[in-house]
Amino acid sequence: MVIKKSLTPAAVVEVALGVVDEHGPEGLTLAAVAQGCGVATPSLYKHVASLGELKALVGVRVLEDMTDQFTAAVLGRGGDEAVTALMHAYRAYVAARPKRYAAMPMDPLHDPVQEAAGTKLVGVMYATLRGYGLEGPAAVHATRRLRVLVHGFASVESAGGFGLPEELDETYDQIVRMYLASLRNES
Repeated sequence: MVIKKSLTPAAVVEVALGVVDEHGPEGLTLAAVAQGCGVATPSLYKHVASLGELKALVGVRVLEDMTDQFTAAVLGRGGDEAVTALMHAYRAYVAARPKRYAAMPMDPLHDPVQEAAGTKLVGVMYATLRGYGLEGPAAVHATRRLRVLVHGFASVESAGGFGLPEELDETYDQIVRMYLASLRNES
C-alpha cells in the first residue's frame, strides 16, 4: 500500500502495474488502484485524469521495461547474436510478466502519451537489425516479422496453448533460426 502523502502519478502507475500483474489488464479499474493506494477513488483524479490515461501510462511503463531489457540483452552484440538475444529477451519478458505484457499497447506510435516510449522500443529493434544493412521499409518489415513471430509464440506459450510433447525451447530455436535465415537472405 502506498502512503497517501507520497502519492504521485508514478506511484499510482506502480500500484496499477501491481493490479495488472495480479488480475490482468481487464482487472485494472480506478477503484482497484485507489484501494491499493489507500485512498478513495476520487482522490486518484489529482494524479491521473481518467482510467484511459492510467492505462496509457501503464502501457508506457511496459514499453519502457521492455526497452530496458531488450537493450541490456543486445548491448555489445551484433548480427545473429544480437537478434537471437533480442528474441530470447522478448520471450522471457512475456513469460515473466504475461499479464503486464497483455497490457502493452498494440500501436503505441499513434498515441501521444505512448509514442516516445514506443519509438524507443522500435529503435532498439532497428538498431539490432542494422547489422544486416536493413533500413527504411526493409527494417520496418523485418521488425514486424520479428514482433509477430515472438508475440505469437510467447502469447500462445504463456496461455498454455502448446500441448504437444516436443520441447518448446527447440521449437523456439527453430523460429529464431528461420528468422535469422530470412534476414541473411534479405541483406
